[in-house]
Amino acid sequence: MKHPFAESFKIKMVEPVYRSTRKEREQWVRKARYNVFNLQSRQVYIDLLTDSGTGAMSQQQWAEMMLGDESYAGASSYYKLKESVREVFGFEHFLPVHQGRAAENVLFSVLVINGNIVPGNAVFVTT
Repeated sequence: MKHPFAESFKIKMVEPVYRSTRKEREQWVRKARYNVFNLQSRQVYIDLLTDSGTGAMSQQQWAEMMLGDESYAGASSYYKLKESVREVFGFEHFLPVHQGRAAENVLFSVLVINGNIVPGNAVFVTT
């Protein structure tokens, strides 16, 4: 008998989430005018929009969090990131951002100019 694959790690932390009723969800979505961006995070059981909160961090990730230099300028963490970017991608210059949406904002503020049509629900206005 072939056994299913077991993940080769231990979960270090879990966080409980509220499991709403169908009636609550229908009320929340109606009140949000059917726009998920108008929902509060506590009203979302599974977030398919982002990858926020979808996995536990490894012990190495937690250790790096504790070792991180949070200085505003000249942080050793910045130089460690800069060296990694250079080694992996070969780039001497880069612009760190805190999340994907911020990176998209930086990228599209350069690529999209007034008059461009951007597919989807996004609206980009540059100055």
